[in-house]
Amino acid sequence: MFVLFLAGFSYKPLISSASDKEGGKKGMLRFPSAKKIFSFSIFKVTGYRIWAFGIPAALFGYFVPYVHLMKHVKERLGENVQEEVLLLCLGITSGVGRLIFGRVADYIPGAKKVYLQVISFFLIGLMSMMIPLCHALGSLIAVCLFMGLFDGCFICIMAPIAFELVGAQDVSQAIGFLLGLMSVPMIVGPPIAGILRDYLGTYDVAFYLAGVPPIIGGIILSFIPWVHEKKKPKEKEKAVDEETTKKMLENESTSVSGTSEKPSKESESVV
Repeated sequence: MFVLFLAGFSYKPLISSASDKEGGKKGMLRFPSAKKIFSFSIFKVTGYRIWAFGIPAALFGYFVPYVHLMKHVKERLGENVQEEVLLLCLGITSGVGRLIFGRVADYIPGAKKVYLQVISFFLIGLMSMMIPLCHALGSLIAVCLFMGLFDGCFICIMAPIAFELVGAQDVSQAIGFLLGLMSVPMIVGPPIAGILRDYLGTYDVAFYLAGVPPIIGGIILSFIPWVHEKKKPKEKEKAVDEETTKKMLENESTSVSGTSEKPSKESESVV
């Protein structure tokens, strides 16, 4: 992670703006304005607002299987079980899921891509609730394979959905704010599960509760396509109004310039 931190300093914009060039010529280091770094205007988009708060609500139990699964397996099946195989299954199918669902998302138009995340959250929550019901390593492997597959689905279509909701101009801001909001519930979940284990003596309740937030989050996200489609006609009307106003202003400016040229030509002919 420290190497990645250093790699971040190597990034620079490929196309610099005119203001940046002017600042470079004067020899002054100019920092971007706060509005460019934190563009809170994207929260005016209703669909993005639901998405940005719905996903964090679904992720309170996201890391619970990753952090506590191996300890749960040791307590349930004994010390001789190769519990690390379960995390391996999660990782492999997560990679496969990103490849599969990334391609599937290309065929789903507009904000309806959110339905893939809805399905993935429902199944992630269901798989988490099934972990305490598994009493053999084979059944746990099957659960982890499915969970990893839809975990990859959830992750790979974050950027395409952000693109559909806020547009290409603000997509980096949209993903940045979302990751920041996601960080809190993802960190909080595993310690709460550990506290429940200390009090109850078992991880069963922790895994059951970890499956509830993804289902609730999936229900919240399912409203986004409807809200997004409802806003589209208003946005089109607004765009048409702006375009007609722009054309009217252009016509007025050309007519004013034309009338100003005529008297000058008449004065030249008189001379």
